[in-house]
Amino acid sequence: MNSKRILFAIATITFTFFNGSAFQTTQDDFVEYRGRIVESKSEKPLALAAIGIEGTNVSTVSNTEGSFLLKIPNKMLNGNVVVSFLGYESKTIPISQLDKSDTTIKLKVSFTQLSSVNVNAPKSAEALIREVLQKRGENYLGDNTVMTAFYRETIKKRRKNVSLSEAVVNIYKAPYYSQRNDAMKLFKARKSTDYTRLDTVALKLQGGPFNALYVDIMKYPEFIFIDGKVDEYEFKFDRSTYINDRLVYIIHFNQIPTISNPLYKGKLYVDVENKTLTSAVYELNITNKELASRLFVRKKPAKVDVWPTEIAYRVDYREKDGKWHYSYSNVMMEFKIDWKGKLFNSAYTMAAEMAVTDWKTNTTGELPKNKEKIKRSIILSDENIGFTDPDFWGEYNIIEPEKSIESAIKKIQRQLRRANRNGAAGAAR
Repeated sequence: MNSKRILFAIATITFTFFNGSAFQTTQDDFVEYRGRIVESKSEKPLALAAIGIEGTNVSTVSNTEGSFLLKIPNKMLNGNVVVSFLGYESKTIPISQLDKSDTTIKLKVSFTQLSSVNVNAPKSAEALIREVLQKRGENYLGDNTVMTAFYRETIKKRRKNVSLSEAVVNIYKAPYYSQRNDAMKLFKARKSTDYTRLDTVALKLQGGPFNALYVDIMKYPEFIFIDGKVDEYEFKFDRSTYINDRLVYIIHFNQIPTISNPLYKGKLYVDVENKTLTSAVYELNITNKELASRLFVRKKPAKVDVWPTEIAYRVDYREKDGKWHYSYSNVMMEFKIDWKGKLFNSAYTMAAEMAVTDWKTNTTGELPKNKEKIKRSIILSDENIGFTDPDFWGEYNIIEPEKSIESAIKKIQRQLRRANRNGAAGAAR
């Protein structure tokens, strides 16, 4: 595999032993709105629906339970909220009609089969993908921009959260036609880990927000397609759907069977009229677990075998004024940890997601100072305030926590309070 592809595939993890901004306002300048996005007939929650203020760059996404939290500046309260989701009809709602604490928004399915007589349909799925890649400098943001993004990473042992990290980062995004990489600066962060649940192995996700940023295929196509070429893959039309009331073709891709190195498979969502990629959902082909382990595991105890069982990715893009840009991405990695001499192994899931919640043109082309830049090898530190301050994020839009994450946060808060009480009692003796 080429070096850039390995860098992208790594999204690295460290296993070690352990013993036993640009958009800042005041809190009075915005209003919070909470709600849920559901399917109109079944009322099934819709995860990762996009919720944004019409005509602006302010947005967020719903969590896996369909819940959302949107903080709207007072100067935008007379506007509309636009809600969109892959394969559903978009909905525009005046902000004045939203309930601040409990709004349920129902979306209708929008589905159409790919017509064999559609004169506008491209003859080849591969040719369409080639054209999308060729036009990325034309169809995606051509200016330097500063994006505010919310980042979250979690580690679960089976179904229980054992580590939670969240951050607000500023992304200094280079134009899509540019070969210059994006830079990031950490603005706010908090983290807490329950090490008692990690079986004497501490898992740390190396790379932090870069794990999610590099899923931006249109900025970093070389991480999937070597030199921007698609020769290692087969492409097939799947079906069509609507996104934001526009016809989108879904294209399935997989590596050519004769290629032995693990590559990717999944689905690409392409707006045919504009020749733009609107979303991608894909995963790594894990055909050799030893090779996959070498790609992902940086350090581990000698008596432990670690291998990935699933590595999955997703990226979504948004359009404004005819230009598209990175909006949301996530990475999910499942691992098995096998202690030599023990009967049972452990299963862990490590996930990272990032959502752009606001952005503006970077007219000066400024970049963070070298000492402020997040390094690609970053591991978010345990040494911060934890999950104790309910007003920590202020005006920044974040992804609403899931109930399981909220439960874990409350448990960690109780542990911190007990530790503080015990510490105070000891000091009083």
